Amino acid sequence: MSTTPVRPRASLLLLAYLAFVSLGLPDSLLGVGWPSIRGDFDVPTDAVGLVLTAGTVGYLTSSVLAGFTLARIGVGALLAGSTLLASLALTGYALSPVLAVLVGCALLVGLGSGAVDSGLNAYAAGAFGPRHMNWLHAFFGLGVAIGPLIMTGVLSAGLSWRWGYGIVAAAQLALATAFALTVRAWQRGPDATEAATAGAASASAVRIPIGATLRLPAVWSGTLAFALYVAIEVSAGLWAFLLLTEGRGLSAAVAGVCVSAYWGSLFVGRVVQGVVAERLGARLVLRVSLVGMAVGAVLIAVPGPAALAVLGLVVVGFAAAPVFPLLTLTTADRVGAAHADRAIGLQVGASGIGAALVPAGLGVLISNTSVQVLGSTLVVLALALIALYEWGARRSTGRPVSAAAGREGQTSGPVRPVVEGR
Repeated sequence: MSTTPVRPRASLLLLAYLAFVSLGLPDSLLGVGWPSIRGDFDVPTDAVGLVLTAGTVGYLTSSVLAGFTLARIGVGALLAGSTLLASLALTGYALSPVLAVLVGCALLVGLGSGAVDSGLNAYAAGAFGPRHMNWLHAFFGLGVAIGPLIMTGVLSAGLSWRWGYGIVAAAQLALATAFALTVRAWQRGPDATEAATAGAASASAVRIPIGATLRLPAVWSGTLAFALYVAIEVSAGLWAFLLLTEGRGLSAAVAGVCVSAYWGSLFVGRVVQGVVAERLGARLVLRVSLVGMAVGAVLIAVPGPAALAVLGLVVVGFAAAPVFPLLTLTTADRVGAAHADRAIGLQVGASGIGAALVPAGLGVLISNTSVQVLGSTLVVLALALIALYEWGARRSTGRPVSAAAGREGQTSGPVRPVVEGR
């Protein structure tokens, strides 16, 4: 295997960025479009729960299964097929005559999105360095921001909400075509000369029993860590507005700006800390970020002026920014490279569970106590996340990918066969 540093191919990077933008579009379309959808179908407001549940079930199912099937069908084929499925499902949104059809399409969108998310994360963990891993997830945030603008523009122009989904479906179809045309490039990885070695690695991964992966404690500690991280990220964003208005006395307008600042700090943090992680190494940045999340949570929990809670939110957002991408990047450190794809699929699936269950449970807790419980809950979750990460790091079984990924281009797809061959 060549030891010359290889930079990721620009064409694959561009497609990966666009794919992450596309992941953020469908869910954010729904928020703006739902009042119009509800009116067209003559259903109650809470019927949106059916759409969200169907999408979550599809996402969890495909994200887990993708990690176990990547070695069999290849990441290029997975991305092309899953993006095409998402495009067809979004077309179904635009043509749905009744809510039941739209719910079925939501399940299909979830299946496509989960596979793309899991497949791209698994590929990027072996082929991209810390900078691009962070920037990939920053582009997801960009997609979440663009979605409402598309639907708002459509509705403001006097068009039906269906046009919003039609526009995104067309964009997904173009992306699926691009993935189909580059299937071999994804299979080869960043350097075409490493194709044979990369193929050997895939074959090696197929021979490893699934049970061997599922019996690794580090797989399950990592899976739980992802659920905890996303639970913190989503819970802070979901309940911060209520805390700042009812708990700290801010006006709705000011509190809304502060919540936007939280999400903005998450985006900026991923852009900035991707470069930092590349220079200092993923493990160091991860540890500092996890501690930073706990510090921010304490600032939110401490009784005091609203400015203190706002500072805590911004600290949590900025510190949390690189955690998901860098935890993904260092998965092979914890479980061994031969199990990394499967573990990443489980981790991405667990993140969906954490995003759904913990914020909802926290809402029940708040309704029965007070919104002030948000801060203390975030502290507990942040400390548990630190403990899980440190436990997993001590039980590291693979080559220290995070160290190798400290400089752009030193971690590429063909790195994995060296580990799997040991």
